[in-house]
Amino acid sequence: SLCFLFQLILATWEGGYNLQCQNLHSAGEADIRVAKVLWWYYFSKVIEFMDTIFFVLRKKSSQITFLHVYHHATMFNIWWCVLNWIPCGQSFFGPTLNSFIHVLMYSYYGLSVIPSMRKYLWWKKYLTQAQLIQFVLTIVHTLSAAVKPCGFPFGCLMFQSSYMATLVILFINFYIKTYRKAPSRTAVKETPVTTEIKNGFHKDYFAAANGLQNNKKAQ
Repeated sequence: SLCFLFQLILATWEGGYNLQCQNLHSAGEADIRVAKVLWWYYFSKVIEFMDTIFFVLRKKSSQITFLHVYHHATMFNIWWCVLNWIPCGQSFFGPTLNSFIHVLMYSYYGLSVIPSMRKYLWWKKYLTQAQLIQFVLTIVHTLSAAVKPCGFPFGCLMFQSSYMATLVILFINFYIKTYRKAPSRTAVKETPVTTEIKNGFHKDYFAAANGLQNNKKAQ
């Protein structure tokens, strides 16, 4: 992902890409270079299917959500279409942002493997926020080419904007469920985790029983 990010920034900068709108054929060698990077980006979507395989092998079926399956399955098919018909030009922006987000995301998960680092990984929810910002920026960038066209296929712009909108909705739903969930009443009423149980009885039972025995002896 870091390599994709570096190569896309370099290729579009040297090719003089227009950030507002870039067509498919005016940058010459830069367009070919961007298309080559995007091919490897497309290939990385195959590797990302390993996420699902690992979930299955670890029996983490709760992680195989609709969002997970929808995102991974659609990205692979969409990028097959991109590489066939619109492999450069305006298509560079989304992968550039996504590569940056993936550098952060996979760094987080890589560090989480190290037990001593887990106490420093308080910023998971900010990754989801960054992903949402990524989708919104991609929508804005895509629609900017529709407002002031430069020859990039209009239908592709509308499709990408619509697809990004579905991701915004799904990720907001995920964020609310994961980070904004209020504690339930039953959770509040539960016995504290520090409660000690011995031989099937609460520790306070033994304290009370000992008190009664001591009183009897004193009498």
